[in-house]
Amino acid sequence: MALNKNALIRYKTIDKCLQNHNRRWTLQDLIAACSDALYEYEGRDVNVSKRTVQLDIQMMRSDKLGYNAPIEVYEKKYYRYAHQDYSMTDIPLNENDMNVLMETVEMLKQFKDFSLFTELGGIIQRLEDKVYAEKTQGSSIIHLDKNENLKGLHWLDDLYRAIQKNVVLDITYQSFKASKPNVVKYHPYLLKEFNNRWFLIGRNHKNKIILNLALDRIFAVEYDFRTTYEETDFDPDTFYKDVVGVTVNRQRATVVKLWVDGANAPYVLTKPLHHSQRLIKQMEDGSAEFTLLVKLNYELERLLLGFGESIEVLQPKRLRKRLYIKLKRALTKYEKGMPPRETVF
Repeated sequence: MALNKNALIRYKTIDKCLQNHNRRWTLQDLIAACSDALYEYEGRDVNVSKRTVQLDIQMMRSDKLGYNAPIEVYEKKYYRYAHQDYSMTDIPLNENDMNVLMETVEMLKQFKDFSLFTELGGIIQRLEDKVYAEKTQGSSIIHLDKNENLKGLHWLDDLYRAIQKNVVLDITYQSFKASKPNVVKYHPYLLKEFNNRWFLIGRNHKNKIILNLALDRIFAVEYDFRTTYEETDFDPDTFYKDVVGVTVNRQRATVVKLWVDGANAPYVLTKPLHHSQRLIKQMEDGSAEFTLLVKLNYELERLLLGFGESIEVLQPKRLRKRLYIKLKRALTKYEKGMPPRETVF
């Protein structure tokens, strides 16, 4: 059942009133208290009718929201909780609530290495202790993909705070192609996760170009408070609009036309390779043709190669040729020492 914020404010106000056993609460008193609370929240007078508060009390008494509040009327005039220690905030959790909380805890724990969640760590731990104190630990229903051995996650704290505070960084970095680490003066703008790997996106101070740095290739991070941070109108949604992954080049987006076999076409339909994906043609055998409007990059190639023989690039010719060369090289590796007429699967 959907609730608006005003209703929740009224429920909380009535609950707070009825917890005060040193005062006798009439319906008119509760109406006035709700009106005051809404005025504080909205900054304007909100008309709370007698009928509204009566319906609120009826809803709080019911099981529809799980409150089951023991609100009673005594002396035909005053309202109170039949059990003096009752509070809506202390409602016991039912079985479904416990299961939802357990899975929520597991999901939050996936972010334990992200600095943004540092202050949540204690809250998550206390929530976990509370949940498991009331329920025997069972097997997880939700399983998120994670890589416990992923390097570089300890940089998240420094990098996040540098972006937040607009601080220039001196980053000691070594790409896979470099023979040794180099120090890059860097204006950080964004942290981005792709395929279980984290990247820092920002501007190289020297040549002013946007550069992505993989966190697992960072060796050291130093704050540079002397260099003025360069403000930017960098928009991640626009920057990555035509891209699969994190590699953005200066090429224009191009139309990529694909054929996908019948076994894999339903997967590509339900989980598009890119938000620009369009279905062009569906064949009788279940295969289909799709188009994407993307920039050609390394991540796109890796994605398409992952489908093996199930996918064919029809255009553009330069992408088709690149994949042909890669697949042919791969084939030569498997052909070596392969017995003739080998039965596969």
